[in-house]
Amino acid sequence: MSRRRRVDVDAYAQGVLAGDRTALGRAITLVESRRPEHAAQAQELLVRLLPHSGASHRVGITGVPGVGKSTFIDAFGTNLTAAGHRVAVLAVDPSSSRTGGSILGDKTRMDRLATDPAAFVRPSPTSGTLGGVARATRETIVVVEAAGYDVVLVETVGVGQSETVVAEMVDFFLVLMLAGAGDELQGIKKGILELADLVAVNKAEDDNAAAARVAAQDYTRALHLVTPPSELWQPPVLTCSGLRNEGLDTIWERIDEHRRTMVDAGRFEARRQGQQLRWMWSMVDERLMAALRAHPAVAAEVAGIEADVLAGRLTATLAAERLLSAFGLAAPGTTASRPAARETTASVERTAEGPQ
Repeated sequence: MSRRRRVDVDAYAQGVLAGDRTALGRAITLVESRRPEHAAQAQELLVRLLPHSGASHRVGITGVPGVGKSTFIDAFGTNLTAAGHRVAVLAVDPSSSRTGGSILGDKTRMDRLATDPAAFVRPSPTSGTLGGVARATRETIVVVEAAGYDVVLVETVGVGQSETVVAEMVDFFLVLMLAGAGDELQGIKKGILELADLVAVNKAEDDNAAAARVAAQDYTRALHLVTPPSELWQPPVLTCSGLRNEGLDTIWERIDEHRRTMVDAGRFEARRQGQQLRWMWSMVDERLMAALRAHPAVAAEVAGIEADVLAGRLTATLAAERLLSAFGLAAPGTTASRPAARETTASVERTAEGPQ
């Protein structure tokens, strides 16, 4: 069995590096798999591919419902492939575990990219959590970069925290907005504006063009009230039309300008390194929490402890200490239990603090 696994990893790695689309799809499926027996194989594959990754432009794209992300990405990506780039589109959909997501609809609306030999469109399932999104999509980025895709567009299909998750795995975060929808700031949070490296008002065509220009002025003023992602870059606000393919080349020029600015200042690689460390700690946090909740001693006590907290008989701090102590027991009644609990508590605290 071990020998067969080794041959499979070799075949996957060679196929991905050769740009074989079938091998690429199988490699991504392996990386996304939740089966324990696939975990070691997937990580071995990723270690093989890591030296061949990292050269792409990683661009996150989000927007309010109805903003026309799919139409925009179809035109934007087709422009890039026509210019000689190879484009991978990864769609993050936190609802996919319940509804199957909207990737099929997206691919239908991405008529040209879906059939473009220089493009690759793939959903990133959540595995039930945003943490699943982060792992599956981050590791898929490694795979598609190793396959030779030099532009990776990560689309947030869902809403909520998915924008923050995506912003933590890309080099540039593009926020698409609409004009003529009443309050121009409606539906977008201050936190999203703080993540934006560029805001583009889409559907700026025909009778909507004037309204789009007014909306762009509103967003420009709003951006002056928030802290930008970097002091080296003031996020521009542009208008565009994905339907008419207008203004998209200018957006790419700004993305390229942003990369040059960050590289020249020594911030580009530092940003990616910081993202990797924060990802590592978030994975530690997620695994610790899952292990704590699944621990038999914790499961035996959690109902009673929760009842005491709800009744006001126990503070949240003492309740947390009891759960952590239960998690740290080597065996009931052993002297090793309390040091183990202290070690567990320290681990959780270090995880919460992040890298030093």
